[in-house]
Amino acid sequence: MRKIAVGIVSALIGGAMLVSGAGAASATKVDTQLKIRDISPNPVVVKAGSETTAYFDVGASSDVKKVELSVSPADGVRTFAAKDVKDLEGWRFAVAFNEGDAHGKWRATAVAFDDANREIAKDVAFFNVEIQKGKADTRISRFDAGPSKVRQGRSVWFSGRLQVDDEGWEGVRGEKVNIYYRANGTSGWKWVTSATTKWGGKFTAKTRAWRSGTFKAVYDGSDELNGSTSRYDYVRVYSSHWHR
Repeated sequence: MRKIAVGIVSALIGGAMLVSGAGAASATKVDTQLKIRDISPNPVVVKAGSETTAYFDVGASSDVKKVELSVSPADGVRTFAAKDVKDLEGWRFAVAFNEGDAHGKWRATAVAFDDANREIAKDVAFFNVEIQKGKADTRISRFDAGPSKVRQGRSVWFSGRLQVDDEGWEGVRGEKVNIYYRANGTSGWKWVTSATTKWGGKFTAKTRAWRSGTFKAVYDGSDELNGSTSRYDYVRVYSSHWHR
């Protein structure tokens, strides 16, 4: 009986040791971790006609054998093609942005895989892309100075329309247009008056007629719009003693 009891005790002790060993093994198991640690620069500022590269730094635990990164607009806007993500050394990635990309909030998604190519973790981070568009072209259409013949001292009226090329010519409201005058026999232009564009880009102004000459309208432009100049329009001025 004593030998049997000793055998049972030994078996129990051995079992306890086995359980203890399994616990030690599980304690050394790696807790999978994945984190998009840094996105630089943020925001990603893209100037007109150029390209800006953003860098993504991802941290991962030792059981992660592969990391894939993708980026997309956060509001679900579709692009013509998926962004090309360049895989750098040490779970670092590079993505180039240009003015054709969506302006606003973007999402970066990192996915981790183990040595059997199974997905084991995922992390999401957000960043902003600022697209600085180039200036839009403008034009001054239908510029007119009239009447074409006017008595000295009477009014000369100006009219026209300021338009912007926004996938078609559209009127621009609230912009200042200057009117310049070049008298016969001179080469310099002088400012005579100005007007602010109204609905549809239309503007009107007037001045006094003193001498025959040529008029033009000029828009100087803004932070978003290129400047433009109208066609020339000639006005003949005659004195009160002139007869036809």
